[in-house]
Amino acid sequence: MNNKEKFIKYEKLLKDWSTRMNLVAPSTLSDIQKRHIQDSAQLADFIPKNVKIIDLGSGAGFPGVVLAILGWKVICIESIRKKANFLSVLKSELDLPNLTIVNDRIENILSKTPVNAGDFIFTARAFAPLIKILDYTAKTKRRLFLLKGREIESEIMTAKTKYKFDYELYPSKTGDGYILYIKPIK
Repeated sequence: MNNKEKFIKYEKLLKDWSTRMNLVAPSTLSDIQKRHIQDSAQLADFIPKNVKIIDLGSGAGFPGVVLAILGWKVICIESIRKKANFLSVLKSELDLPNLTIVNDRIENILSKTPVNAGDFIFTARAFAPLIKILDYTAKTKRRLFLLKGREIESEIMTAKTKYKFDYELYPSKTGDGYILYIKPIK
C-alpha cells in the first residue's frame, strides 16, 4: 500500500470510528484531507528525518500517525483507552511498524524517559495550552514542533512567565493557525 492509499484508508477508518466516539470535531469530517492530514503533514518540512517523534496526546493520530506514514519513527502517547485502541487499529491496518502506541498519561511516560535517550522531538496538535506542554517536556531539553491555533501569541506570553525559551513561529499553510518551533529550553 503506498502513502496515498494509506491516507485514503486512514480517512475511511476515521469516519467509521467517529460514528462511535468523538475523535475529531464532527464539522471537520467533510474535509479530513485538508483540515487534519495536510495540516499535520506540513510538519514534514520542519522535522529532520533522523529523529524519533514523541506525539503528545495523539487522539485521532494527528500529527503522529501522519508523520509515521511519511516515514518517521513515532511514539504516540494517548491516555484514553478508546483512542489508543483506534491508534492501534491504524497501526495494524496501515501497516506501520515504525509507529508505537503507548496508552498512558504523558507525565508517567516522561518521568521514565532519560534525558539522554537519543535524538527525539515532541509534536502535538489540539492537545493543551503551551505552558502545560512545557510543564511536561521542559526537563527533557528537547525541541518541540507544535500545531497551534490563533491564540498562540497569548500562549507564548503566558509560557514566558515561567520558562525561558527561544522559538520560531510559522503561519500554517492549511488554515489560520501556526507551527510553533520551540528550541531546547535552557
